[in-house]
Amino acid sequence: MVTRRGFTLLEVLVVIVVIALLATLVAPNIFRNVGDAKVATAKAQMESLATALDTYRLDNGRYPTSAQGLNALWQKPTIDPPVTWREPYVRKAIPDDPWGRPYVYLAPGKANPSGFDLASYGADGQPGGDGENADILSWK
Repeated sequence: MVTRRGFTLLEVLVVIVVIALLATLVAPNIFRNVGDAKVATAKAQMESLATALDTYRLDNGRYPTSAQGLNALWQKPTIDPPVTWREPYVRKAIPDDPWGRPYVYLAPGKANPSGFDLASYGADGQPGGDGENADILSWK
């Protein structure tokens, strides 16, 4: 007597349909969490950069200018270099925001004329927006 092993085409198709249904139910929840994680990452990076900017100001008497940019925290600026620049104020090179764009840095800031403005424009890279496209601002 010969016994057959394996699955029939119908059994394989049923399994594929079940997996597809589960994926359509679970995937939106996973991707929503990815967007939330990117927003949380941007906020955490901006807090870290703000702390480094405050340390820079304590050492040099002012924040880096907009022309010097955030890179002044990593390497001594070549534009109007401060005399008392001590060391890198961050452990690694300045990261891009979680969407792969540089953070927007203005000093003096528009919202904070005596300090700085630090922002990420979110997933769309444009000012304004809602949800994952919303701006993430250091002063809010």
